Amino acid sequence: MELSYLSAVVLGVVEGLTEFLPVSSTGHLTIAEKLLGLQVDAPAVTAYTAIIQVPAILSTFIYFRSKIWRLLTAWVRGLTNAQARTQHDYTLAWAVIVGSIPVGLVGFALKDVISGALRSLWVVAFALVLWSAVMWYAERRHTELAERGVVRDEGDLTIKDGLVIGLWQCVSLIPGVSRSGTTISAGLVRGLDRVSATELSFFLAIPALTAAGVFETYHSRHDLGGLGLGPMVVGCVISFVVAYASIA
Repeated sequence: MELSYLSAVVLGVVEGLTEFLPVSSTGHLTIAEKLLGLQVDAPAVTAYTAIIQVPAILSTFIYFRSKIWRLLTAWVRGLTNAQARTQHDYTLAWAVIVGSIPVGLVGFALKDVISGALRSLWVVAFALVLWSAVMWYAERRHTELAERGVVRDEGDLTIKDGLVIGLWQCVSLIPGVSRSGTTISAGLVRGLDRVSATELSFFLAIPALTAAGVFETYHSRHDLGGLGLGPMVVGCVISFVVAYASIA
């Protein structure tokens, strides 16, 4: 089952547009794959759906490189320096680390279910519709908190925020539920402003999607050959470019 160059371009655009917007990238990729005549639950297609996310994550590294470096250095300094542990960047780094653990554990434990039974257009359709109600609630809740003047910015973000939002992120393992949608919605419900909730969503995406992409690449390396190297490379390049533009 070889991937055509046209299909690769389409899937790259869909991934780049939907990965960081609060809509489901996996859900939309699954729909696009079905429309393109691909077998959505085939091992190679399932693997490519995860691998094409890696260039999108690379765009996050590049766009936020200075802030990522700042958080990393603050975390390393804080491990040995008590004064450094009082800095907010140290707390934010721990929030990202703690928030990334739940989705890794759940994703690994349920990997066969996620790549098998849940790769159904019925699941995607229901998830897309039902999760929109959660996003609507998050917007309402955020508006209420803003009217009361209790919305917090990045400086007030805690490790507990990272953990709670990371737990919400586990729901996005269901195809059709947006990863960025879950994390941004969770941030809004917890009273973070939009910028803080969105940036934390980006940072939480880095370890989660990088791990998923690396795991799928290694685990399915023998299945990917049938898709064709050229189209896969083109799809990844398109994914990177469009994702960078979406973040910006």
